[in-house]
Amino acid sequence: MKRNLFDQLNKGRFSSLAVLQWILPLALAVTAFLFEYAEHKSEEELIFDLPFISEVLIFGLLGPICIWLVIVWMRHLVAAERQAIAKIHALNLELENKIIDRTATLEQRNTELDKANHELHKLDEMKSEFVSLVSHELRAPLTAINGGLEVALQSAESLTSESRRTLEAMMNESARLTQYVQTILDVSRLEAGRITLNLGPVPVAPILHRSVDVILGTRREIKWNLPAKIPPVWADEIHYEQIFRNLLLNADKYSPPKMPIEINVHVDAHNIRVDVTDHGAGIPADVQEKIFERFQRGQTSESAPPGWGLGLYFAKKLTEAQDGVLTLRSPAWPELDAPGSSFSITLPIAADAPDEGDHA
Repeated sequence: MKRNLFDQLNKGRFSSLAVLQWILPLALAVTAFLFEYAEHKSEEELIFDLPFISEVLIFGLLGPICIWLVIVWMRHLVAAERQAIAKIHALNLELENKIIDRTATLEQRNTELDKANHELHKLDEMKSEFVSLVSHELRAPLTAINGGLEVALQSAESLTSESRRTLEAMMNESARLTQYVQTILDVSRLEAGRITLNLGPVPVAPILHRSVDVILGTRREIKWNLPAKIPPVWADEIHYEQIFRNLLLNADKYSPPKMPIEINVHVDAHNIRVDVTDHGAGIPADVQEKIFERFQRGQTSESAPPGWGLGLYFAKKLTEAQDGVLTLRSPAWPELDAPGSSFSITLPIAADAPDEGDHA
């Protein structure tokens, strides 16, 4: 309605200028002629001298012509304005129609995406349940196989050296497969929210030393840098230790055998950060962004150590489940041939817990 009213006012203004274009110059010409006639007329007759003719030409002809040209120019401006307004109006209508169409398309796409997301979520749940079921079913026969291989190795003195090596290789691969199945089960339970955390004060140094003894033993040098007193962290002891075991396995796997692994503990006002640093080949910058995702590995070449790309993913998820942060820094050293990687676990200090002495 506002648009129609504006159009009517615009048309009325244009029509008024069309009338004014002719009336105003004619009125000015007549007025100028009558004024000059009255001014130059003597008592007996009109004298057509040079002043009279020049004033009539200037005020009665040139003046009205200039006014006429000005009004013509104004009409042209008004016409151009009307065309511009008409184009803007057409563009607005086109834009409104496009917005309506795009909104309808977007709503349809959102509906389709919601449906697809729901289906993907359902498929992911089915996948997790399937993986968990298969892994659970695999664990029982693997346990039986491991037991049988252990019994066979106990009486392997009568076997040839080649048969014994084959039996030992089968034992190692069976243990590795068992660990893989257990990792998949743990990841599936974590993703499904079925892992129960028993949070409480956990001593840091004993966890670190026990993890090193179990994963590395005495076959690799460890450089310790622990403060004299370390307050306990607020965590789940079993899963806190599992995080360190995963990081130690990763550092041991991707660093040369004779190079040490460094473990540093930093204590601030509210948190404890533990750094596990190796002297390996490091992790490229483009890989660091996705190194904590499932089935992602820092090295994927044929010479890369065997692995499944679940250890760091599981460690990060366990850390976050305990309100902690797991970060990566690589390179950790200035050496170009062994820049190394440093993984840091940060967890809050247990409130009102007694300090823990260094057990190194």
